[in-house]
Amino acid sequence: MPEAMTHMERGMAALSNEPVDRLLVSPLSMGVQRRLIGDGVTYRDWAHDPKMFARSFVEGYKAYDPDMAVGLMDLSVMAGDLGAHVRMDLENTPFVDEHIIHDPEDYEKLEVPDIRKGRSAVLLEGTKGFAEALKNDIICAGFIEGPLLALSQSAGAERLFMDMYTNPSAVHNALEVMTDYDAQMVEGFGKTGVAGLVWDYLWGNYSCLGDAEYNEFEVKYAKKLNKLTLDNGMAVCVHNCADMPHLKTQVKDYKTSIYSMAWYPLNPDSPSATKVIEDGYADNCIMAGNIDPQLFIRGSVEKITKVTSDLTKEVKAALCKRGLNSTFCISSGCEVPPDLTTKLENIGAVVDTVKKEGKLA
Repeated sequence: MPEAMTHMERGMAALSNEPVDRLLVSPLSMGVQRRLIGDGVTYRDWAHDPKMFARSFVEGYKAYDPDMAVGLMDLSVMAGDLGAHVRMDLENTPFVDEHIIHDPEDYEKLEVPDIRKGRSAVLLEGTKGFAEALKNDIICAGFIEGPLLALSQSAGAERLFMDMYTNPSAVHNALEVMTDYDAQMVEGFGKTGVAGLVWDYLWGNYSCLGDAEYNEFEVKYAKKLNKLTLDNGMAVCVHNCADMPHLKTQVKDYKTSIYSMAWYPLNPDSPSATKVIEDGYADNCIMAGNIDPQLFIRGSVEKITKVTSDLTKEVKAALCKRGLNSTFCISSGCEVPPDLTTKLENIGAVVDTVKKEGKLA
């Protein structure tokens, strides 16, 4: 086993499945970290101020010492800048409450906004801020919505899924615009200094779309954007908290470097950490997850420590059986809830547990 490694040494080794001193660990704490930068900083403040956004990730690193920082703001950034109305409560995650697609003709009206303005600009500037501060210490990644997800936020998922069958050409025209928007954002992220870009390709989910539908309405756009991500010097990473993700497509076909996923134990078809390792998905990709995000609100330190310990042991055993060295990151299955009732000490408990129990032989 190697001697104690830095975060960067550990992360780079894991990307190549080389021996590491311990497993990677990085709970997906984003919006909740606004609570670390001063009393009275609201979610609304944080989501509009690039300096606050950047500082929260720096303070999160100081407080919890994770191996990675992923710059998620929320999933309504693109829809909001396209013209959808975003409900922006003081302390709740922003969400679209008035869509801009009401009939098939509206898909044709979409235009790429100026990414130098709006929250797109805040996201890019804020990401650059924390990447410049942390890029020598931990792996830093930007976060972006895939074109199908961004369109579903603009139209509403129910309407979009119906129009995919009744008006597919209109949907494809809109997806071309979304892809152009994403492409401009990729080039923007490429100038921030992040090592990777995390794509949220949420609708690659067998609970929603089969292979044929997913291939038609996202894969061809995603592959173009994934290539552009690599061309701009960033690793392709994917987050998908679906219960039945399209793993083959999103891990193997996309040639993903880091894949962040959730686990739904009540769904027998939802893949566990052991399952994804046994099935070869961790052979060439760092798989990440699977702690229930609600534990950060509802669980005690003792409870989340036990869950983290059990997952760490499970992952170590599965990696060993597969003959792998390091390709799993202990993490939350989705964002640590940015709620005011989230127990910040639970974030630290996850990291500390992996530091103690994640050593690999």
